[in-house]
Amino acid sequence: MKTKGTSGRSYRGAGGRTSKVQKKRGLSASSRRWIERQINDPFVAEAKARGFRARSALKLEQMDAKYGLFKKGQRVLDLGSAPGGWLQVVAERIGEQGRLAGIDLLDIEPITGAFIIKGDANDPENQAKLRAHLNGKANWVISDMAADTTGHRPTDHIRTTALLETALDIALEVLEEGGGFLAKCFQGGAEKSTLTTLRQHFQKTRHLKPEASRSESVEIYVLATGFKTKS
Repeated sequence: MKTKGTSGRSYRGAGGRTSKVQKKRGLSASSRRWIERQINDPFVAEAKARGFRARSALKLEQMDAKYGLFKKGQRVLDLGSAPGGWLQVVAERIGEQGRLAGIDLLDIEPITGAFIIKGDANDPENQAKLRAHLNGKANWVISDMAADTTGHRPTDHIRTTALLETALDIALEVLEEGGGFLAKCFQGGAEKSTLTTLRQHFQKTRHLKPEASRSESVEIYVLATGFKTKS
């Protein structure tokens, strides 16, 4: 499970002097463009002003506002949680009555109301710890995982699709009847085989692109609701 790309970076340290600093350090043209987009992006500014660790928190907020994903007292598993923006949103939505667990290969600073593991989500020991904290089947499995980009779109598509399939495999194991699944995929949607699996196990599947996701970005999300324990 790889860390997120640009959509999941922290905003600490982004400021007016960034351009001069990155030029001195000899950053690549693509890195300079990314930093310039961060500085000029209103969603980055909003996320920072509201104390979110990443602009991806606003994407989750927008999807939740439209589809009413999270409720008080729910049990939620967040895969690929770093730097913690989605955990921040979910912790607020499910409240103290809920159970929230997150995992990533990277360190994540503590978040009130969230149980966090550093490690591989495919590791059976880690999965056992996450399930123990949830204390029951999950209402939601969510994933903002995306492979580090290579600049070669077909390769990036394959790698991100593999992470989507990993998240789905875990979801099929831990979700309760009627539960939901939300995960990142590439423009064009989930692969046919993945969609077939989703439609076998969920009542409804749709693709989403929240406003806070850059228009030029190839990322979208797949939302599946109404999990069926017997497909």
